[in-house]
Amino acid sequence: MSYKSYLSILGYLFLILYAQGCNAPSEPISELVTGRGIVTSKGMVVTAHPLASEVGATVLKNGGNAFDAAVAVQFALAVVYPGAGNIAGGGFAVYRKENGEIGSLDFREKAPLAAKVDMYLDEGGEVIDGLSSFGALSVGVPGTVDGMIQLHQKLGTLPFKDLVQPAIDLARNGFLLTELEANKLNRFQDQILQANDSTTYFFNPQKWQKGDLVVLPQLANTLELIRDSGRAGFYSGCVANYLIEEMASGNGIISQIDLDSYKAVWRDPVQGSFKQYNIISMPPPSSGGIALLQLLKGSETYDFNAFGHNSVRSIHLMTELERRVYADRATYLCDPDFVEVPVAMLLDSIYLKTRFSDIHMDAKTDSRKIKEGAVDAIESIETTHFSIVDKERNAIAVTTTLNGNYGSKVFVEKGGFFLNNEMDDFSVKPGAPNQYGLVGGKANAIAPGKRMLSSMTPTVVEKEGQLFMVVGSPGGSTIITSVYQTILNVVEHNMDMQQAIHAKKTHHQWMPDRILYEQSGLDTTIQSGLEHLGHALEARNPIGQINAVLVLPDGRLQGGADPRGDNMACGLK
Repeated sequence: MSYKSYLSILGYLFLILYAQGCNAPSEPISELVTGRGIVTSKGMVVTAHPLASEVGATVLKNGGNAFDAAVAVQFALAVVYPGAGNIAGGGFAVYRKENGEIGSLDFREKAPLAAKVDMYLDEGGEVIDGLSSFGALSVGVPGTVDGMIQLHQKLGTLPFKDLVQPAIDLARNGFLLTELEANKLNRFQDQILQANDSTTYFFNPQKWQKGDLVVLPQLANTLELIRDSGRAGFYSGCVANYLIEEMASGNGIISQIDLDSYKAVWRDPVQGSFKQYNIISMPPPSSGGIALLQLLKGSETYDFNAFGHNSVRSIHLMTELERRVYADRATYLCDPDFVEVPVAMLLDSIYLKTRFSDIHMDAKTDSRKIKEGAVDAIESIETTHFSIVDKERNAIAVTTTLNGNYGSKVFVEKGGFFLNNEMDDFSVKPGAPNQYGLVGGKANAIAPGKRMLSSMTPTVVEKEGQLFMVVGSPGGSTIITSVYQTILNVVEHNMDMQQAIHAKKTHHQWMPDRILYEQSGLDTTIQSGLEHLGHALEARNPIGQINAVLVLPDGRLQGGADPRGDNMACGLK
């Protein structure tokens, strides 16, 4: 494809901004302004990739609402952000309409009907390393396409075909790799090759470089079928056949019956108050909403502002709350369609007061005294989140994933897309950690047709009955704590949206019993103070990648995009 043709698709000035790191222009371009921490009036889209953000903002500019933009962004991310953006994964959405109506959509993957509770164990009952996270057997039944179709049918206004077309154009004509995405592809080349063969579009023996053009004609064909035939374009016909062929060649177990029977589910969000704010978040099978509400309710009686941001006292208290909340996660949370989840109990003020009553500010608690468990390691992960608000103040938070980077690493060559490895989010054996170090119990055991537990935490925050914030993050087990700290940073530490996102994060998840902190995030005095209280510390980079929108006191929108990635906000003046 010629350089001139590429520019005709993306726009000359936007491409210059993209190549230079997408610094915000001083004047709006055709009503669109792009950057980090930008403030606009008529709408805001914040995603993990500049091109996806521009696609969403253009939908708003062309008269679409926030929900139209979400559909367009999801399909665009499936092209330009292949590590996590997807059509063969799943996720969750939480929305708030301008009239105050709220809801949530569960398009989480399911276990295939042939799945068995012990399918990843050897004859001795021990976990077979990597079987639940790599290759065709790790794939759950995809939910993204059905989810986007249901979202559009209920809340969209523009024709569905117009929302898929930008992704088709990007796949057909190509897009330029960012440095981060090129490095990521290079890092996973061996695994991608192991799961496929050297003909896959994402294998490059010469190594990928920033600015390389990636063209995905097979993915463009698949997206055209989805555009023209809706659900049938993915879950039946040739695309379904391609997926099932991949299952057969790699000992996977997804069948046509699995694809035919998959349905996304509309659920009532979980809600709770935090001071003068109302928190609206995702219910099970996501653990995110319940855990976030537990953390915020536990924080309510403390003066974090007086403690100071990332002080010894603040980090100690957050850690003590987090270790108890993650222990509850391992015990109680799962797919509510299979096991009754005690939501009311977990959010009950008396229960939480008792649960947090043994927190002491002068010493850490041993996680083993809270609940039995053991974890050896925690690995890197990849999810993606986007937040959108339109001029009417409709709002949506969407977190979507393949689970690990590039999911199972299995690439459906004829369809042009990666398959997820979401089966690893089940408790393959109670008490055994998954690839992110999260321990699960019997409630999250594998069962045919069951949705696996998640940490995704798409969230909408209201203040005095009005929209205040839309927020979420990737990061596996660190999603919940990243969202929690971002809300605290705004509400308790008086940061603006971009400052709250940029601030260094910490994380504790009950097991392993140590605090993760971002490189250069804690000075030696803070580290010494936490160690004096008994905490073990481990440096890590990065923690989370928040994308969020804040409604300012004057009604304008601030788009916060995480500098830990290629994340970018794009809004309408």
